[in-house]
Amino acid sequence: MSRWTWCPLLLLCLPLACEVQAQVENRVIFLPGTFQNVNVSRNETVQAVVSRIAPDVAYVTLQFHTQHRNATLSYTRMPGLGLSLTAVDSGLLSALQPGQVSLSLFLSSPDEDTVAGTGVILPYASSDPVPGACNTEFDLDVDPNVYILYNLYETTIRFAPANLGYERGETPPACDQSTETNTRWRLQYDVYQYFLPENDLSERSLFGGIQAVADIQGMTKNGKRVMTLLSSDMSTAVFNSIPGQGVIYSVVVRDPLMNTSASYVPVHTYACSFASALDGCQTLGKISTKIFFTLAGLAGLFVCFFGHRFFKCELFCMGFSFGTFFFFVLIARTTDLDYDICLAVSAVIGVVGGVLLLMSWWRWGSVMACVVVVGLMLGFLVASAVLFTPLGDLDLFRHSAAVFWVTFCCIMVAVPLFFVRWPREGNIVTCGTVGAYAVILAVNAYVYTSLSFITLNILKRFLNNNFSAVFTDVPFQAIDYAMITVWVVLGVGGVILQLYRERTRPFFPPSPYLMWLQERERRKTNVLDPSHHFPPLPNRLLARARQLTKRMEPAGEHTPLLL
Repeated sequence: MSRWTWCPLLLLCLPLACEVQAQVENRVIFLPGTFQNVNVSRNETVQAVVSRIAPDVAYVTLQFHTQHRNATLSYTRMPGLGLSLTAVDSGLLSALQPGQVSLSLFLSSPDEDTVAGTGVILPYASSDPVPGACNTEFDLDVDPNVYILYNLYETTIRFAPANLGYERGETPPACDQSTETNTRWRLQYDVYQYFLPENDLSERSLFGGIQAVADIQGMTKNGKRVMTLLSSDMSTAVFNSIPGQGVIYSVVVRDPLMNTSASYVPVHTYACSFASALDGCQTLGKISTKIFFTLAGLAGLFVCFFGHRFFKCELFCMGFSFGTFFFFVLIARTTDLDYDICLAVSAVIGVVGGVLLLMSWWRWGSVMACVVVVGLMLGFLVASAVLFTPLGDLDLFRHSAAVFWVTFCCIMVAVPLFFVRWPREGNIVTCGTVGAYAVILAVNAYVYTSLSFITLNILKRFLNNNFSAVFTDVPFQAIDYAMITVWVVLGVGGVILQLYRERTRPFFPPSPYLMWLQERERRKTNVLDPSHHFPPLPNRLLARARQLTKRMEPAGEHTPLLL
């Protein structure tokens, strides 16, 4: 009777036991060099089993990548300090023992959310360098990871030094016992950069990029080597932050004596947060920025084709641009105001700057002075474009901010001086070039394009004292070439149209104030002018007021004395 009583209880507990067993024993088989997509549910630990390891493999690295959720990769089932790593891009290195053909690592979700990612096992021989084997900074004993930190201006990557390779079961070489050529000090580190497709924040795009550059062959083929560090250099590299643009960074350590190499675990960033609801990656771009650059783009389109014809409008727009940029830098560096407030205050002061430049021409009529100021806008854009090229990443400019700014100012001043001989042509070229670039900035407010960094890099240098050491490389993809075409077509079209329309007109319109002075002087001296015999304005106003209260007989001659 007792036996039959326990049978239903056993049947009820059997599914629960099977479920617990399925969670505990859930595992994924990794084959060396083959990517495996893994989903890690909450409260679940996935056992990553590496099998079929060749006898000539001395160590392996397991790397696991997610888009924006953290995942924990550990040597043991229960993660612990020094035995696990929690990150978006995580990796562990396992040195193999003689005769070992398989090993197990563990994946889990630290935030109790389901994590989806892709992982791969990469094998290395005993002659290959060991990434992160001389780690003294991070928690893991052997840390093959690249750590990333970003802000609005710059993205910094750090990694631990590597060591020379060794056979299975042998003692690793000493890291800092000597600096001879038979030690790890002969190793060199190549830093690579790989841009994901622009305006693509999808998980598929990221995983495709990771799979393309996860190993040495993929990174050297598809990535761009931006610098090479020696073992005596700091294991740090700084890059330009590009919010919303996916970038993968990796380091390949080379042994020039053995002609071997190994790859650190690649790391990626979008320089923005997927968790922020206000200004995250999905909602990148503030409303104030879109409104400001939309209006600037419309004004730039008008100036591009009609700036010289409507000279006063052009002066106001150029003065507004100069004043807004200058005071935005000044306010951002000296105060802690919010971005929207800073932009609004700068725009208001920019309006004052536009009015002042316009009134200076109206009052004094110095066309040359105004054209020089306008030409400085073109010089600013030309200098920014020149140093936006790979020329700006030369060590000469990266190691000395003074050299950079002297070069920048020389180019900026040389452009208006070149057009002093042809002021009208210089003014028209400025209208076409600067106006067309304002249209590009307006497009960038809605669709990312790398051309915006022509001036944004200069703005970052003004706002950040340490930006000179940053690599300012940006991706150039299909939309960027399309925007270059739009810029060239608008600029050239605007310049040709204005040159054609203004070919028979005076070079510049006369100053309204000087014309008024001349007219007033003419009226004083020309007795044949009927206006010469009109009373002054105060007398006319007083006479008009008297007419309202008392009828007066008309008197006075209002016609010329001599016909």
